[in-house]
Amino acid sequence: MPWTPDSLPDLSDRTIVLTGANSGIGWEATRHLATRGARVVMACRNQEKGKDALARILEQLPTARLELAKLDLGSLASIRACAEDLKARFPRIDVLVNNAGIMAIPRALTEDGFEVQLGTNHLGHFALTGLLLDTLQRGEAPRVVSVASLAHQMGRIDFDDLMGERRYQKWAAYGQSKLANLLFTYELDRRLAARGIGIVAAACHPGYSSTNLHGVGPEQAKSAIAGAFFKMGHVVFGMSAEQGALPTVYAAAAPGVVGGDYVGPDGLFEVWGYPKKVTSNAASKDVAVASKLWEASERLTGVEWLS
Repeated sequence: MPWTPDSLPDLSDRTIVLTGANSGIGWEATRHLATRGARVVMACRNQEKGKDALARILEQLPTARLELAKLDLGSLASIRACAEDLKARFPRIDVLVNNAGIMAIPRALTEDGFEVQLGTNHLGHFALTGLLLDTLQRGEAPRVVSVASLAHQMGRIDFDDLMGERRYQKWAAYGQSKLANLLFTYELDRRLAARGIGIVAAACHPGYSSTNLHGVGPEQAKSAIAGAFFKMGHVVFGMSAEQGALPTVYAAAAPGVVGGDYVGPDGLFEVWGYPKKVTSNAASKDVAVASKLWEASERLTGVEWLS
């Protein structure tokens, strides 16, 4: 039988922080987790959209325990402020879901001068996780879940041009950021295990899910053709965002998830289906590259942890 959130245990003793919770996979995962009783902290950049997203869940589930936090992953100052806010509000965090992301957009820079896809998808979450480590250690069976992508398979970490200053190709930059998510997960798992810290570091991917993520790049590039291509892809290949969120929900809360697990859809080429444990490519498991990326991430963000 396929796995569904109905098989989750009661989560009323769990506090889960989920980034990018106001739309798409993040919103659906929030709704699923709240349905099982979890307190979910919706960490969103746009607070008005966050309030609207929270209200839409409460319309369906009036008893949901939801809270908002302000987080702009493109700003180290915002990340530090969010971490301090979360630590002040919650004595422990049981699960951190690093979900927020952007995909294949024209080159831009974060507030701190990082290429925006690497900065948002990887470096921002790297810093947030490090700043919340102590609070996660106090959690009940704590987990850190990073949402990767099938696009990691086309990624390469270009240490000579991490920020795409010499040559930028939006899909290559996206692939790099998603490969970074997996390298980070596996390196985090190794470093936690080496220190005897009982936090599970796992990753997941949503297959091909019909969300607004796909439309941002074509919109910013003003490409009607690309926009039409993705709309067609949604019809032919795409799962609903509700089903696409299931690997995230599984990785965050299902029993039996262990450090280094990677969860994705069980269908053909992992494009659609129900959650199961899957395998990422060889590049994502390169220990030397992962260690070098960790060191670079510490240097760039100024957040040094588990060194």
